[in-house]
Amino acid sequence: MFRKIGIFLQMIKFEHTLFALPFAFMGSLLGSVAINGSFPSWAQIGWVLLAMFGARSAAMGLNRLIDRVSDKKNPRTAGRAIPAGLLKISEVVLFIVISFVLLFWAAAELNPLAMKLLPVAVVMLVLYSYTKRFTWLCHVVLGFTVALAPLGGWVAVTGHVDWTAMVFFITIAFWVAGFDIIYSCQDVEFDAKEGLYSIPVRFGVSRSLKIAQAFHIITAAGFIALLLLLHLGWWYIVGILVALIILFYEHHIVSPKDLSRLQTSFFTMNGTLSIVVFCFTLIDLAVHVYR
Repeated sequence: MFRKIGIFLQMIKFEHTLFALPFAFMGSLLGSVAINGSFPSWAQIGWVLLAMFGARSAAMGLNRLIDRVSDKKNPRTAGRAIPAGLLKISEVVLFIVISFVLLFWAAAELNPLAMKLLPVAVVMLVLYSYTKRFTWLCHVVLGFTVALAPLGGWVAVTGHVDWTAMVFFITIAFWVAGFDIIYSCQDVEFDAKEGLYSIPVRFGVSRSLKIAQAFHIITAAGFIALLLLLHLGWWYIVGILVALIILFYEHHIVSPKDLSRLQTSFFTMNGTLSIVVFCFTLIDLAVHVYR
């Protein structure tokens, strides 16, 4: 049983939750302090955590199920659970259904707007795995799908969406889209051969890395906009400066002629960035709330 659980966790890349979960909590904190003047309750945080787990597990399960044929052909992904025969399709389908049930349960416990927006989230979670079959904008679709986490965190504790929430949403969307472009550079030859779409296939690796840089400039601008819109303080500024250094380093260690450090750029740098931004934002908001 424990081995099977480990395989499921590996299938959904549980460790990659560090990318989106800190920003989901950050959305909850920013929204609650901005609207209510206080931190969200522990119950709200718990439901946000359950919603995140359900949404991400369903999304990754769907992605692995939908991509199982191409994953088997790609040497980099042939060892994944489904093509390697470690999990049956029926087991993955059941896992996806349970994950969606957890997501629905959490949304129902939060507020009416969370329930109303749930169909949008479900459509996005299902759609993005298909987009690389017909558009090179698949990275942007993925970005907007993952960015539902911080937007969902905001909605969970406020019950509404405003322009500040949308700025945060766009900021994270382009952050994810940018690093997904970098990540997909390693599969450019396979994707082209299989007729799959991506920005690296469409524009080449060199131009794609520049597009990723442009996307991350939008991310930087978004973090600065949040500083001004929410009147955040010095702790937040320090966190954003560290994040910008991480983004610069992420692009510095990857070049069209050398993708050997791509895994460091994708996993280590982006996981660190989300945790850093969340922690410094938490400190900044705590200073504001408890002063």
